[in-house]
Amino acid sequence: MPMKNEPLILALDIGTSSTRAMLFDAHARPVANLAVQMAIQMETTSNGGATFDANYLFACVVATVDELLERAGPLAGRIAAVTCDTFVGNVLGANADDEPVTPVFTYADTRNAPDAQQLREELGPAGSAVAHDRTGTLIHTSYLPARFRWLARTQPEALRAARYWLSFGEFLLWKLTRQRVASYSVASWSGLLNRRSLSWDAEWLERLPVTVEQLSPLIDVDQPLVGLTTPWAGRWPALKSVPWLPAIGDGAAANLGSGCDHPDRIALTVGTTGAMRVVLDPALDRVPAGLWLYRVDRHRGLLGGATTEGGNLYAWLQENLRLPPAAELEQQLAALPPAAHGLTVLPFVAGERAPGWNDKAKASLIGFNLNTQPIDIVQASLEGIAYRFALIYERIAGHLPPSATRSIIASGGGLLSSPVWLQIFADVLDQPILALDEKEITSRGIALLGLEQIGAIRRMADLPPATGQTYLPNAAAHTAHTAAIERQVQFYEQFYG
Repeated sequence: MPMKNEPLILALDIGTSSTRAMLFDAHARPVANLAVQMAIQMETTSNGGATFDANYLFACVVATVDELLERAGPLAGRIAAVTCDTFVGNVLGANADDEPVTPVFTYADTRNAPDAQQLREELGPAGSAVAHDRTGTLIHTSYLPARFRWLARTQPEALRAARYWLSFGEFLLWKLTRQRVASYSVASWSGLLNRRSLSWDAEWLERLPVTVEQLSPLIDVDQPLVGLTTPWAGRWPALKSVPWLPAIGDGAAANLGSGCDHPDRIALTVGTTGAMRVVLDPALDRVPAGLWLYRVDRHRGLLGGATTEGGNLYAWLQENLRLPPAAELEQQLAALPPAAHGLTVLPFVAGERAPGWNDKAKASLIGFNLNTQPIDIVQASLEGIAYRFALIYERIAGHLPPSATRSIIASGGGLLSSPVWLQIFADVLDQPILALDEKEITSRGIALLGLEQIGAIRRMADLPPATGQTYLPNAAAHTAHTAAIERQVQFYEQFYG
């Protein structure tokens, strides 16, 4: 039970597999038994479609809030702010009456791949690099330039029907408050935010079938919306006059929740896929090639890269190779010397994202012979994934201030389930790896943001997350891995140029 009279934060986390509502106390701790989660289902098609029905998704969020407030009882009166994060890189079209006229097109929808390629060809390598540096995002199916080109080519009627184009987080607050706004954070994931002026990018809009008037006005997280409209004020009286912070990107929220809100703490997440991100001053001279630069807010940038490979490859190996049980497998892996198997793995089981962004890249196992054992393939694969992160880290590190206390905070079920893999990452990156022991880091991140905005905390670092074991790098192992990274890079360049 939270202390009497201390403020509570209602955190809404809207992902692609579930939506949840949680209450956090003034120390960013979940309030016992006050978390509601509802599974949701993305609609996919064989040609690459990946969408949600906007009204369905809205109803799911409403249902979680309904149940949470009912459970909270009198504690609901102590909610001091509502915060929200969403999966980003999504967009929907709506009419003037806040009714959707399209589905929510998600970042996972790849039907616009030909349009992304057409844009790359139109701009050429030099123009594409300029657009990347201007917006912090590459030309890719995940972002809105290619999405709007695809809509113009395949669904012109949707373009005609939509008065506004907005992300689901914007749509949610528009429905509840009748105010249509986008945070700098969410806008930075669209591919349409000019990172220097923090305005919708005029150069992209000149090339796209959408106008700046159709996009939401831009605000920051310190400009909350207050005042629910009918019928929501009557349905949720505890929330009708509290500030609702505009949604931020889920990746930004995860960094905040894992204690990685400054350059000394780099977030490493390996679940099914992976990502490495660091919060820093966004005023970089240039965005590193192959990485993205998003926003937490106007003062804090989020530099990093994501991979398509991670726990998905490890799970495939466990399912398809003749391996011992997990505990025994860990013991055997721990006994092996680093990178001594003679194998090189390019781990691209679902194409490549950072740093090469080659959708056509395929997974490759190089160097095996009749003496190669399944355990060798597993070790080489775990190392191969870590090597891709080493390339991302190298590009990040050049933009970080010198530090004797830098560490990497690890999260994600794929990575935390394997102490051997954590040690591999420490050796490969030559940095301490600190295993996170905090649950619901994304929701925790927006709770911290809410506490910061209402003045309950001065710095997020005053409420550090729970952590577990620290894995320290081994110098000899790092040397072995450095040579293996060079071999992997050579094979990559041989295959893909």
